[in-house]
Amino acid sequence: MYRPIIGVSENVVKIREVIDHIADTGLNTVICGESGVGKEVIAQNLYQNSSRSGKPFIRVNCAALPDGLLESELFGYEKGAFTGADRKTRGKFELANQGVLMLDEIGDMSLPLQAKLLHVLQSGEFAPLGSEKEVKTDTWVIAATNHELEKDIKAGKFREDLYYRLNIIRIYIQPLRERPEDIAPLIEYYLEEYTRQFNTAKIIRPSQSVIDQLIRYHWPGNVRELQNILKRMLVLGDAEKILNELHARSGEINGNPTTVTDDRTPANPMNIIDLYGKDSPNESSFSLKKIRKTALDHIEKEVISHVLEKTGWNRSKATKILKISYKTLLYKISDLGITPPSKN
Repeated sequence: MYRPIIGVSENVVKIREVIDHIADTGLNTVICGESGVGKEVIAQNLYQNSSRSGKPFIRVNCAALPDGLLESELFGYEKGAFTGADRKTRGKFELANQGVLMLDEIGDMSLPLQAKLLHVLQSGEFAPLGSEKEVKTDTWVIAATNHELEKDIKAGKFREDLYYRLNIIRIYIQPLRERPEDIAPLIEYYLEEYTRQFNTAKIIRPSQSVIDQLIRYHWPGNVRELQNILKRMLVLGDAEKILNELHARSGEINGNPTTVTDDRTPANPMNIIDLYGKDSPNESSFSLKKIRKTALDHIEKEVISHVLEKTGWNRSKATKILKISYKTLLYKISDLGITPPSKN
């Protein structure tokens, strides 16, 4: 299913610009990023914006099949080529002729199969299993991976010559936690889609408080995890319970452990007085929702302040310890009102 690339972050804007420039070139492309960030969506956008749109778009998951099956899936086979080959079968390279073949999880392909793939990319020809006759193909290969292929090359797990043959164009999509400004647009888009999918009478939008908590969440499963959470919210309708499960499962807020990689932990544990001041909560002011948000903000502020203090307000070092982007750190410093110590 074709989907547009949703987001307003600098990363997403640049990806759209790259697609506009290269979609009609047919240059081999590698799309990199963590699992669940939407690599197939980018591949589909490349395809839709190219002159090959309308021709076949075929995706093969290289990690889902053992070597023998993956080879026959890609290149096809003649009748009798192996036990169970009772008829001639065309492979994906032949079926994708004049179109696009997306090789997902290319980093999981074995070295012998990488050698055969390299031959196809160099010559535009391949031989099905059990055949001596070469088949020509004009296929635009778009590879995707969550591996760091440069490290795989050094470890002897990926062919350097194949890497340079594939990596003419490289597109990197950041994890969702590094582009929190994309979360609200993604929520809006997928809620509309799932409302149609589930035949809901009207779009059920989460409250701003829920959206704020979703923006702060770490999203280890990236956009795919966000999609699943939104489906659950639409079907089950209990947003608060689902949010509680998210935070309990992750054990962290916005990717920041509640204990840092220093040998000390933030001081000043919270209690109810921190949330409401010296007065006891009354019926009109008491709110678990308010407590939750204030607590999350308090913890984040304590952790970030602690790390900044220990690094002498070196923001680059702090981002490495906190495992967040520089842009996210600057946003948090401003949003939470964190200020450097006075020099007086």
